[in-house]
Amino acid sequence: MKHHVRWLVVVLWLAAAAHGFAASGKLLKILPHYLDQKGRHSLSPSLYDRDAYQAYLRDKPEERAGLRFDIQYRLAKATQPRVRVELRAMKAGQPQARVLEAEVKKTTFLGRWVSLSISGEDYKNLGEISAWRVTLWDGPQLLGERKSFLWPPDSAAPSAPPTTVKP
Repeated sequence: MKHHVRWLVVVLWLAAAAHGFAASGKLLKILPHYLDQKGRHSLSPSLYDRDAYQAYLRDKPEERAGLRFDIQYRLAKATQPRVRVELRAMKAGQPQARVLEAEVKKTTFLGRWVSLSISGEDYKNLGEISAWRVTLWDGPQLLGERKSFLWPPDSAAPSAPPTTVKP
C-alpha cells in the first residue's frame, strides 16, 4: 500500500512541476463603461449609482465622450504579458474596428486590474460600438479570452498576437 502511495505522490509532483513551468493566465472580469465629458463613469462610488449613470449614458449618446474597459486578470509565469481589446463598430453604414493594447504585470492570487480606454476624436470617429473581445497574451501564446455576446462567429478564432503596445 505504501508503495502505491509513493508512486502517486511522485506522479502528482511531476505533473505539478511540468504544469508550473508554463505560463498561465485568466481573464476574470470585463467591465465596459461609457465615460461622460468629464471622463467619469459614475457620479458617486455607489454601484447602484454607477449602473444608473451607465443606463443614462446608454440612452444619451450625445453626452458620451469615451469608453473604458476595466479588466481583471490573473497571470503567472508570463514573460511578455499583454492585454488586447478589439472593438467592432458601425458608423454611417461602414464597419469600423479598433484595437487597444497594453503590457500588464504579473499578479497575486487575487488578480490585478488594468484599464484601457478610447476617447476624444478616436471615440467619435469609431461610431456605435456593437461588439468587443478581450484577450490575454504571453508573447504569441493566447492565455485567455472573453467576448461580448454580439462578437461575430466568423471571428471566433483569436487573431494574431499583439505586435505593438499602447499604454
